[in-house]
Parts: sequence; C-alpha cells; structure tokens
Amino acid sequence: VAAQKCRKRKLNAILNLEEDVYNLQTQKESLKKEHSQCSKLINQIKQKLNNLYHDIFSRLRDDQGRPVNPRQYVIHCSSNGSVFITPKHLAKSEQKQDNRKEQKQK
Repeated sequence: VAAQKCRKRKLNAILNLEEDVYNLQTQKESLKKEHSQCSKLINQIKQKLNNLYHDIFSRLRDDQGRPVNPRQYVIHCSSNGSVFITPKHLAKSEQKQDNRKEQKQK
C-alpha cells in the first residue's frame, strides 16, 4: 500500500510538472508575441520621431534666415517642457557630464 501511494504521488508530481511545463511554454510564446509587437511599435515610434525631427529642422532658421543644419545641432527638451536647439559639440559635453553625475550617484 505504501509503495502504491508513493507511485501515485510520483505520477501526480510528474503530471503537475508536465502541466507546469505546458503552461510555461504557452506563456513563453505569448511573451514572444508581445515582445515582437512591442518591437514593431518601438520601430514605428522611432520612425515617427525621426520624421518629426526632420520636419522641425526643415522649418528652423538661424538669425540670417538660413536653414539650421541638423548635422550640427540637436533638439533638447527640458523637464519643464521647454524645447531648444544646441550645437552638437555642446550637447555631447553636457551628456558626458550627465553620465559622470549618474555614475557618481550609483
């Protein structure tokens, strides 16, 4: 009787594990699909942002009325909602300083 109970517990454990494996495989497939959808959405948003970026630069003019070169300037959005453009070389140095501050805080 003890051996029968042991075999029954073993079979139940195996069945439970098989069910867990199936559920995890199903969840994995679902997460893969979700990841794929998110990746597509991210790419679409990146493309829209890129188009917006080019549209903004096509409308910007410097003090003499010449178009602003997007290769030389970058758009910055501050936390208070203001938007401004800065030369890329300044933006890179600011970014390095921000990275250093973040590393020090960690």
